[in-house]
Order: sequence, then structure tokens, then C-alpha cells
Amino acid sequence: MGRWRSGSKGLVVGNYCHDVILRDGAVVGESLGGAASFIANVLDLLDIPCTYVSKVGPDFAYSVAHLPCVVPHTKTTLFHAHFFSPSPPAAGPHASGCPEDQQDCHRSHTLHSHQDRTLKLLHACEPISISDLPLPSSLTRSDFDFDFGMAVGVAGEITPETLSRLLDLCRVLFVDVQALIRTFDVADGTVSLAHLRDTHFVHLLPRISFLKASSDEAEYIDIQDARNSCCVIVTDGREGCRVYWKDGEFQVPSFPVIQMDPTGAGDSFLGGFAAGLVQGLSVKDAALLGNFFGSLTVGQIGVPRIDSLKLQMEVKYQQLREELTQRTCRCSNGYSEGLVFGDFQQSTEHEEFRASLARVAKLLNGDRGNSKAADTHEVDQVGSQWKTTSKLLDGPCGATPPAQHEESGIHSLEA
Repeated sequence: MGRWRSGSKGLVVGNYCHDVILRDGAVVGESLGGAASFIANVLDLLDIPCTYVSKVGPDFAYSVAHLPCVVPHTKTTLFHAHFFSPSPPAAGPHASGCPEDQQDCHRSHTLHSHQDRTLKLLHACEPISISDLPLPSSLTRSDFDFDFGMAVGVAGEITPETLSRLLDLCRVLFVDVQALIRTFDVADGTVSLAHLRDTHFVHLLPRISFLKASSDEAEYIDIQDARNSCCVIVTDGREGCRVYWKDGEFQVPSFPVIQMDPTGAGDSFLGGFAAGLVQGLSVKDAALLGNFFGSLTVGQIGVPRIDSLKLQMEVKYQQLREELTQRTCRCSNGYSEGLVFGDFQQSTEHEEFRASLARVAKLLNGDRGNSKAADTHEVDQVGSQWKTTSKLLDGPCGATPPAQHEESGIHSLEA
């Protein structure tokens, strides 16, 4: 059974895994993987107490804050991501059909290389069953043990029965669609996607609150149908994300960042998005927060290391925490109104909030401006503006050390 954390607000379910990244057959990086590891990194930073249910084998190689269940006589889920460098463009403005503008030519090759990825599952730890989850404290559906839950499997470890129990346990459930639609070749483990309508999860869609998908995965969802049942969020790298719900849709832009490793960016996005709603943000502001954490992830290798002391110094952390507590909108029953009902309207402070997040992302991603004095002034402005919007940070963060850096156009394993 899952380790119940006293005072838990959320329940996060999905296995940790080992990620190995290869380019042209050579290993360029190894790191802790699994959506749960990236999500825990965000939720711990924001001091949102959660119970984590994850399984690994005795070979699990990383130290994590939330201990998994070690299953004897099995191996930790292991993925190999194979990337292939694009062929260099031929010489001459019109060679190989390249456009005359060589910059456009290079960009087209880069975009093509992003799709030149083969993800293979070498080992899968055993599935997470109903018996692994915390026991429900009530048999009535009017009561929930957790404010929110997150179903974030990566290798088919979440079964329809487990997802159904999560829906019983959690007032609001966030689901990463990769947990529902990934398939694995029995011969070599190559990862493919099945259409959601062809899975055993489709009948549960009306009970899901928020469904997140990458732009590639979105092709395997009937968004027009799904948006009538739940809120659908589609992440799209540099384009940010697009949010669909029954009565409308909107785009939320990303934050500029020098990409080092986009592995887990979508997972960090989902952690930030859920955290924003839990803290009382509107859906649009929560999506901004998700994009913010996604940008911090692609700017580092593996699970991002966010120095909490640096964060406290530069963002006037405690002041923001107090403001957040004061301004978070709560219903009379103690739950965030935005989390339960979903506020899709743009807040009056949305643009100011976005500008503040952009400044902090710039600082934390290492682009520090022209001088220390300028940085100090910028941080003061961020603290002041963020005090008004009062929408962000809380708590310490721990992460495993990143793997050796290899600068390449690698797309996310789990974005």
C-alpha cells in the first residue's frame, strides 16, 4: 500500500524510471526519469504535501525524497531514447531542395531531427494496483481523501482499475494522456501511441478533470469530444500550451530559454499547472506557472536543480508566500474554488504575472543581464509585482544531480 503522508493534499501515482539518452548510438546522458520525479520536484518546491505511489526494482540507482516501493525480483523501468543527427544540408542555395535562405534550411532540418527519435522500453516494473493505493477513509462518493490526484504513468503501470480508484479518492484528477495511450512492441519495446478511443480508459474520461497531452499525443485524442467532458491542455514546446474546455480555448505563450535537455518539460509543466490551481490561480494563470516550470526544466539536464536559497534571495520568497496565503481564494469548505470549478477567465493581473515570471525565468536560467546592480533592481521589481499577483513560490526543493551535458536538439521523453 502507498505510504500515506500525514496532511497530504495530493496523491501522485506513477513509477520512477531510469532514462538513457543516446545520439547516433552513443550514450550522451543517463538520469532519473518518470513523470513523478519531475512533478515531485515542483510540488516539493511549492511545499504542497503529497503522497507518492511509485514502484522500482532493487536496482534503482537514485536517491529521492519520496521513497518508492521496492519490488523484489524485478527491475526498475528503463527507457532508451535514440536520437539521430540530421544530415548536413548540401552545399549551394538550391541543393537537395533547400530554400535559398540557409537559415530557413537549417531550421527545417532541425525540426525534422526532432521527430527522428525512437523511444524503447527495455524493462517495465510491475503495474500499480489498487492495493498499492491508500485505503479510502469513506465509502461515500461525496467525500474525498485528497484534494487532487495525478495519474502520471510512463510504462503502462496505471491500469483502468487503478485509475478508477484514483477518481474515487481524489476530488480533482489530473491525467497525463501518455499513461493511457502508450503501447510497447513485444519484440523490441518500441513505444507507440494508440488512440484514446481504442483504450480501456475511454469510459473514464467524463470523470477526469484535466487531461494533459503533448502536441504529438494530441493527435490520438478527439479533442472536440474530450473538451466536452474535461479540460484538455496541449503542450507544444516553444509555442507554449493551448487550453481547451467546453466553452472555449486559449493559447498561453512559453518563456524564452536556451534549451539543454527538454526531457520532463511536460511533466514539470503539469506539476506547475496543478500547483497553480491548488493555490487558487485561474486556469490561464496556472498554465503560465506550468510553462514557467517547463522552461526551468529544459534549461537543465535531467530533473532540474533549483537552489531554494537562491530562490528565496532573488524572489523575496517569504513575502510572496505570505501574500499567496492571504490572497488565495477559498470556498467555505476549504478547497480552492479555482481547483473545483475551473476559472477560465483571464485575471486582471495576468499580464503582470507573466512579466514577473519571465523575469524570474531569465534569472534562474542564467541570463543575468548587464550588471549585478541591474539584477538587484530587477529582482526588487519582480518581488513588488509578484506581491501584487501573489501567485507563486513556497518550500525547499531537492533533486538528483544531472547527467553529463551534451548539447543537442533532444525532444522530451515524457513532455
